[in-house]
Amino acid sequence: MTDRRTQIAGNSLLGVFGRSTEALVLVPPETGEKSRQALELGLNVPVRSVFMAGSSVLGSLIGGNSNGFVVTSYASDDEIRALEASGRVSRLPGKISAAGNVILANDTAALVHPGLTSRAVEQISETLGVDVRKGTIGGLRTVGMAAVATNRGILAHPRISEAEIAVLENLFSLPVDVGTVNFGSPLVGSGILANSHGYMAGAKTTGPELGRIESALGFLA
Repeated sequence: MTDRRTQIAGNSLLGVFGRSTEALVLVPPETGEKSRQALELGLNVPVRSVFMAGSSVLGSLIGGNSNGFVVTSYASDDEIRALEASGRVSRLPGKISAAGNVILANDTAALVHPGLTSRAVEQISETLGVDVRKGTIGGLRTVGMAAVATNRGILAHPRISEAEIAVLENLFSLPVDVGTVNFGSPLVGSGILANSHGYMAGAKTTGPELGRIESALGFLA
């Protein structure tokens, strides 16, 4: 594949509008066919169109992995049922509802917003089938937007501290590197969709940024 850059509904914030796992990519219905094809080819999984809480910002409202999805508490019963064909689904309990913004997960672990309740942490662990720990990345609590985690590696906010890196490496048992996306944005989770098969970045991402992404996520030969 020659170009690893695309948009969703004309927007380079792929991680805000989409959610990827080892099994599929979720996108809003208004995603164009060209973008759908690029995502399917780049991540080597099927693309499914859904809404969440009637909204198109799926990446912000859905956290997930190969085992299931934790979604905003405002998700409708019909939206829940639509996802259940692809794994376990639960609503995130508590006042914090943007599940995708506050959960960084792969198939073995999850780092979550430190303000989540014990009940929410337990719900995430049970639904995704992973070990869960509270923490920050670069001092940010919205860990789902501050980093990207696959089963091969982690790309994180450039301001991540050595202590935070140690937490991630211990929790995920994966290497951690830093980078940016979309011409300098440190919120790499907002601009990248990735799994262990491949990745796609926002259309504004530069060549050097692509190189850091590929290195961190284990795609360099």
